[in-house]
Amino acid sequence: MTTPDVSGRALPTGRPYRLALVGGGPRATYALERLSATIGRLGPGQGVEVRVFERTGEFGAGLAHSPSQARTSYLNRIGSQVSFAADETVAGAGLLRPEAQRPTLHEWCRRRFEATGDPDFDLGPEDWPKRYVHGLALRDMFDAFADDLRRHPRADLHLHQAEVVDVESSDDGLTVVTADGERHPADEALLLTGHSYHDPERNHAGRRLAKCASFGGAHHVVHPYPMDRELGPDRCGPEAVVGCAGMGLTAIDTILHLTEGRGGRFEPAPGGGLVYRPSGAEPAGIVAFSGSGLFTFARPDNHKPSDGSGDHQGTFLTHEAVRQLRANVGSPYPGGADERQLQLDFEKDVLPLVVLEMAHLHYVTLLGPGVAMLLTQRVMPDYLAFLSGTLASGAGRECLLVRLDTAVAHVTEVLDSVLHGTRTAAEAQASVSWPVRDVLLHWVRVVFGTDAELKVRRCLDRAQPPQLVLDGLTSPSALGTAVTSNRFSWDDAVSPVPPQPSPDQWRTSMRQFMDRDQRWAGQGNRLNPHKAASDGVWRDLRSVISYAVDDAGLTAASQQTFLNLYVRHHNRLANGAAPEIMAKIGALIDHGLLDVGAGPEARVRPDEPTGRVVVDGPHTGFVRPVDVLIDARMHAFDPRADVLPLYRNLLASGTVRLWRNASVDGEDFVPGGLDLNPDFHPLRADGSIESRVTVLGVPSEGARSFLLSALRPNANHYVMRDMLTWLNGFWETLETATG
Repeated sequence: MTTPDVSGRALPTGRPYRLALVGGGPRATYALERLSATIGRLGPGQGVEVRVFERTGEFGAGLAHSPSQARTSYLNRIGSQVSFAADETVAGAGLLRPEAQRPTLHEWCRRRFEATGDPDFDLGPEDWPKRYVHGLALRDMFDAFADDLRRHPRADLHLHQAEVVDVESSDDGLTVVTADGERHPADEALLLTGHSYHDPERNHAGRRLAKCASFGGAHHVVHPYPMDRELGPDRCGPEAVVGCAGMGLTAIDTILHLTEGRGGRFEPAPGGGLVYRPSGAEPAGIVAFSGSGLFTFARPDNHKPSDGSGDHQGTFLTHEAVRQLRANVGSPYPGGADERQLQLDFEKDVLPLVVLEMAHLHYVTLLGPGVAMLLTQRVMPDYLAFLSGTLASGAGRECLLVRLDTAVAHVTEVLDSVLHGTRTAAEAQASVSWPVRDVLLHWVRVVFGTDAELKVRRCLDRAQPPQLVLDGLTSPSALGTAVTSNRFSWDDAVSPVPPQPSPDQWRTSMRQFMDRDQRWAGQGNRLNPHKAASDGVWRDLRSVISYAVDDAGLTAASQQTFLNLYVRHHNRLANGAAPEIMAKIGALIDHGLLDVGAGPEARVRPDEPTGRVVVDGPHTGFVRPVDVLIDARMHAFDPRADVLPLYRNLLASGTVRLWRNASVDGEDFVPGGLDLNPDFHPLRADGSIESRVTVLGVPSEGARSFLLSALRPNANHYVMRDMLTWLNGFWETLETATG
């Protein structure tokens, strides 16, 4: 039966407007911040009753950010880039709190350190906080915003430690149903449920892991959080070899909890790096494996202002470029009414721009701003032809790099001649339009450091070959020392460890890359060409990639490829752990406790001769039995597979439906996210809009991408913009209902 939209129905006289917040994690903190800050909009005779439901009881933080989580888990964002409240950059935010009431996470930590002296709070603005610290801050800010709301005489706030299993809809309103059988009437529900995980019985990959574990008598851990319960010594004891499926952030949390969290220590190693000192309480071994065989890469030291003013502005990968591609090469999307409903193919249409932007930024970082205009001009003819759809097809993702590579080769040839004294800088300058001396000094500074730059500067002043002072020097940031080295390669960027025929050779090659990556990260996101390219494109220009991808921006087949492959590239390139965390992972590999010898495309399989479950590395020849099998991967949202019943019940009742990308070529892709209108209201099974329900965050994955939960300050951040979309609708509905 179709349920009519009754959002405009008047409330009974004297009854407050009833709002239910389902999920009490970070987004609930942001919702309470805006609601309490604007509660003065309540007019005479108007009241509001707010109920927040959080199944863990961790109000403000939720499970993923719980203050009680392992002390070995870290955020992968620095403290100055995390906030809790709207600021001046958020257009239309309404009344803002005084600055003292809206600290960044770094500022909150400084206050807490001054009050407690706890070293976990003694952080600089560029430091990486422990994740439990973020949870403490979220809980503290939630409590402050809740107290603000309660101070209003006509605003009531009730907190329920309860799991919501359904939101029933009828002509009379909504009913929030909890697992303990309680039923709470509501006029409006805001769903802020965050990340969950898949029930292995409802998911093919999960069923396969469970079946393999069962065959070999291995203990299967479906989801590692909370770690103190799921990964205790009774399950992952000193006699057990643990298989860790996944090598991303969840896997890193798992590995550190089973080692450092068991009393192991990391100490400085002679000559740099870390060495691991075991406690004896660790598992006998940890076998980490994944499709790539690689951990996420170290996040670079941040040298950009935290307000976003230093973020890279795209030269080629821009919103306008995407619009031109849609107009010139896009294919129609069934039912599309505007220009965004012309679909692109990510690998054919968008990836060449991503690769070009990365390569251009890589070389400008390596050689300096003196060559930026030259490189841009050389590329521009092919770039414009590509946008118009007239560039010869079939050249692949690097089709726009031909002229760029030629220009870079010429620049480095000139620099090499000056370095070796076959030409003076003045003679070289007479033949080119770009500033030879400035470019050479910039290259020396990036590769060898400022001391070498001063020495080369003296050589140039004396007309001496600079190579005299560079011979024998190594690069402190692990860059190639020849001016012709440090070339950009997309393949090397995403697959930096070449195939190896044995587990030992894979481990050796992987550790060599990890050490090199550590040194690149230490040079920072503005000085190291590799890190500048990844950070500047896959983080700073993520909104452009989203603009190309989201809301059926890609064909169904291409979106599936993007989600299955390129989101993983993004996670490794630009969403990894802090360098100090990756140094610990490297030390565990060196110790031998952490085994990464399985290499790429590793899998779990039952081993019939032994009756055990083994991790099998098909390319390296690795085979090792495991006693525990942990699914340490973050699962994409999909109510059909979700371990919690809420969205399955909403789907079954027709209150929500799944978003579908149906391309004109007949391809059909259903990633798992909900079908929402621009105001984040779900479309019911019959296509009508359920405007009494708003869904923010993870459940909108599928139609949208890169949905993070932590609010960023001074960036007009999308998390707060989305929250304002709900808030404005909330006030309009309340005023209509009580007017």
